[in-house]
Amino acid sequence: MRPVVKVYHRSAVLGLERIPAGRCLLVGNHSGGLLTPDFAIFAVDYYERFGFDKPLYVLGHDSMFHGPAADVLPHLGVIQASPDNAAAALATESAVMVYPGGDMEVYRPTVEENVIDFAGHTGYVQTAVDAGAPIVPVVSIGGQETQMYLSRGRWLARALRVDRWERRVLRTDILPVTFGFPFGLSVLIPVNVPLPSKIVTQVLDPIDVVGQWGPHPDPEKVDGRIRREMQAELDRLRRRRRLPIIG
Repeated sequence: MRPVVKVYHRSAVLGLERIPAGRCLLVGNHSGGLLTPDFAIFAVDYYERFGFDKPLYVLGHDSMFHGPAADVLPHLGVIQASPDNAAAALATESAVMVYPGGDMEVYRPTVEENVIDFAGHTGYVQTAVDAGAPIVPVVSIGGQETQMYLSRGRWLARALRVDRWERRVLRTDILPVTFGFPFGLSVLIPVNVPLPSKIVTQVLDPIDVVGQWGPHPDPEKVDGRIRREMQAELDRLRRRRRLPIIG
């Protein structure tokens, strides 16, 4: 993946020295639609710094495990998102990455591209507490510039009555509407080629949830604090960005 992320997306991952030794839960904002490069961009620089003796796992949405890639993903460190899988990965003293916003954030409209949106998901807080792992926020910019995201398409899914089987099979109720190259308008498919947007990722300081909020924290309060810190960093990265796609 190095040629794709370093040449095509001119990626940069900053602040990796902030990742602590041992187990930790990396919490990132999610961008880039179906072909999101988020994990690949982070993993390339992560393994260059830490080597393969410190594995990196990412919790993937159920929809990723329906199709030919399902058997390959675990070998790349992509595991199906569930509390049990997260706990098992953290128990190996590894770094585990989660994107709480999931498909709702990865398909957020272009007009909201610089907004941290976890869609109300706060389960990651309890995952970190149960594992005794610090939360490390990871903020990325540029992924949502790879094409135009017009709508999550929840209204379209309801109108076409496809949300029922989508929710049952893929655990989602959206039908994203995007515009890109080379097919133009796309309703999930055909899949457009991501534009070569420059993507920058910044790792923030670890947060000791139990140390700051005690052994029984309010997940919504912790989540609010984390999202505020991430939003402040995303705003900073946006102010430093000169032009869309170019960076």
